[in-house]
Amino acid sequence: MIDSQTFGPQTAAYYTLGCKLNFAETSTIGRTLEEKGIRRARNGERADLCIINTCSVTELADKKCRQTIRRIARQHPGARIIVTGCYAQLQPQEIARIPGVDMVLGAGEKGEIARYIERLQTSDEAHGIFTTPSPEISNFAPSCSRGDRTRYFLKVQDGCDYFCSYCTIPFARGRSRNGHIADLVEQARGVAREGGHEIVLTGVNIGDFGKTTGETFFDLIKELEKVEGIDRYRISSIEPNLLTDEIIDFVAASKHFAPHFHIPLQSGSDEVLHLMRRRYDTVLFAQRIEHIKRVMPDAFIGVDLIVGMRGETDERFEASARFVDSLDISQLHVFTYSERPGTQALKIEPTVPQEIRHERCRHMLEISERKLHNFYASQRGKVRPVLFEHPAKNAPLHGFTDNYVRIELPYEKSLINTVRNVKLGDFIEKTDIPALHAQLL
Repeated sequence: MIDSQTFGPQTAAYYTLGCKLNFAETSTIGRTLEEKGIRRARNGERADLCIINTCSVTELADKKCRQTIRRIARQHPGARIIVTGCYAQLQPQEIARIPGVDMVLGAGEKGEIARYIERLQTSDEAHGIFTTPSPEISNFAPSCSRGDRTRYFLKVQDGCDYFCSYCTIPFARGRSRNGHIADLVEQARGVAREGGHEIVLTGVNIGDFGKTTGETFFDLIKELEKVEGIDRYRISSIEPNLLTDEIIDFVAASKHFAPHFHIPLQSGSDEVLHLMRRRYDTVLFAQRIEHIKRVMPDAFIGVDLIVGMRGETDERFEASARFVDSLDISQLHVFTYSERPGTQALKIEPTVPQEIRHERCRHMLEISERKLHNFYASQRGKVRPVLFEHPAKNAPLHGFTDNYVRIELPYEKSLINTVRNVKLGDFIEKTDIPALHAQLL
């Protein structure tokens, strides 16, 4: 622990933008710094050190990162600010020009934070360090996060080999790589020992698991199923060409893997999928949805979609909308296409005007709202297990069923972080987030 004669920060604040994978990695950084005697700053407390883990999936994400860095610098005057993550990997010089930033680390260099802290703890002169992120990212850093959440996020894979024409993630995250199944199973056992009930498997392209260890994602989920004490696992975003019938059937028969899938479609037009350099077509995607619903009729299926991609003509967008509307899915996660420097999509014509991109986004969100309402309505009267979460102050108790239906109950502390069966009721009115009433059984 830090004593009164030691230099360096004694409190740290953590800020995470972007995906669940980033949250898992920030949590690991926090645990590492706690082992060095640096406690997490309390709400409203000025921190000595600020760690900002960034995202760069869109131009808007870049903008939010810059705004966050400036806001944190104002809120914590005099703090040492370290910026890491995907935006730091892709645009380090841009971040370095922001006043107050002490260190910039790429997505694969988060381990440097601990070494920087060691320097600060032995000298009060270690500051103003700028690290140029390495263009090659080859290491796999395991992480498992909880933070203030009830569920845990277990990083099983990192990087991507796909190089879709619109995406910078392979440049930000490097090539596909993963941990060993034995190590990941041990982390899951650690979650069980801490009293955790749910684990979300995260990564950049988790279905590609095994590239560096000769194992497979199917091997991984079979071993995780055997871990005692974990009530359920959720599989985060998995590519449709990697979501095999074998995996779907395993989840359907599993006692612990939730009937909940998140599958990126990106476009319902085969022509646009070709321009995007995706590795499937609409026929394969529809087959995956049909198989899931055949063996798990109540499964929740979330789908990622990009609108306004270069080359998405009116005709192609209309085909995409018709295809999406035809699918038996639960919700869309709609993203407006954003030009990313260095991507092959910049060579595609025609360009879709911004106002049309936003109009198409609104149209797809309307489809999403209707599908989510219909899915929730289909679940009324059914009995499902719910994991109750920590509510916000003065808020009702809430939780999610295994098939990802949000329910609310009057606050009861003893239910937090427990799994209980409930009977799902009617919609709760006047809520920003769809939810159902529920009755404990």
